Amino acid sequence: MAENTPRLRIGMVGYAFMGAVHSHAWRTAHRFFDLPLTPELTAVAGRNLAAVTAAAERQGWKSVETDWRRLVERDDIDLIDICTPGNTHREIAIAALQAGKHVLCEKPLANTVEEAEEMADVARAAAANGVFAMCGFTYRRTPALTLAKRFVDEGRLGEIRHVRAQYLQDWLSDADAPLTWRMDKAKAGSGALGDIGAHSIDTAQWITGSDIAGVSAIMKTFVGERPVGGDLVGLGGKGASDAEKGPVTVDDATAFTARFDNGAIGVFEATRFALGRKNAMRIEVNGSMGAIAFDFEESNVLQYFDGSDDQAAQGFRRIIVTEPVHPYVGNWWPAGHGLGYEHGFTHQVVDLVNAISAGEQPRPSFDDALRVQRVLAAVEASAGDRSTWHAIS
Repeated sequence: MAENTPRLRIGMVGYAFMGAVHSHAWRTAHRFFDLPLTPELTAVAGRNLAAVTAAAERQGWKSVETDWRRLVERDDIDLIDICTPGNTHREIAIAALQAGKHVLCEKPLANTVEEAEEMADVARAAAANGVFAMCGFTYRRTPALTLAKRFVDEGRLGEIRHVRAQYLQDWLSDADAPLTWRMDKAKAGSGALGDIGAHSIDTAQWITGSDIAGVSAIMKTFVGERPVGGDLVGLGGKGASDAEKGPVTVDDATAFTARFDNGAIGVFEATRFALGRKNAMRIEVNGSMGAIAFDFEESNVLQYFDGSDDQAAQGFRRIIVTEPVHPYVGNWWPAGHGLGYEHGFTHQVVDLVNAISAGEQPRPSFDDALRVQRVLAAVEASAGDRSTWHAIS
């Protein structure tokens, strides 16, 4: 990194799980990749002064604010990174873009299609003036999935016929796990559907290059109320035995069938109740000439089937995606030394910074994220309408 490289001064809103991993990415990217702009961790905002100050010290931020509006007003900030619950995304993103700040917003883009449409409209207008917005569907930056996308784009799979996508976790399977904002529809928008299912939807549309045209869905809440307060461990934990309970207003699990606009059919499942599955973000795509399969619990591996292989030797081959020729990997460790969850966020920063410097729209754009939001809304509408078929508007 050249000493005279211009800075990209970051203001981040939120400092918990997503804030911590975003901070790591902003700190790390320019140390492994040659970037045209050097990210600077200028300020982080959170409502609790003591907590945000402690987070800033741990994560490397220069200063703190207790109101995100101050970040937007500051002249020494170029980009606003939104790591907060979905009910806050619209207001923060629109204010930042209208103030001339670039925006990185965590997924899903918003809690409703209407909010997402407004955000996408503002982002399009801002882009015309060189101010860009991107939504953080970070699994796109997993090297194995990026390689899968490359294989599809190169035509190795032929005509896409099937998409099979699951996102399986188990951190909510204990009925005594405490009630958090992720179980409050007013804040989160939805449960497993928007929290993790949104990743599967984006990944499927991105890899295939085809949008979901319609869905038939079911949604289920297994535990209707949970303890308010208790010991948080990771995303879950244990509620206090004598704590009052509050209602869970989101889905615990969602499943739906889908039709893509290229004629392919899909099956999707998202749950936070799959005991034994910790972060099984899976996708399999079958085409007329080949297939790919991926599971994030083996995140450095891509399974690839080539239908043109000699029949006697056909089968899924296990590609260890740790070679310098693989996407992003050449900037990291020697071949065979795998990457982890946090590296996708670093790659996200790399792609975002390069796009901003080049004056190009980073992807996924807010329009890309809006397409995911429309699918989320159709899934909820179908599930609430006896699983009837709902076209994506």
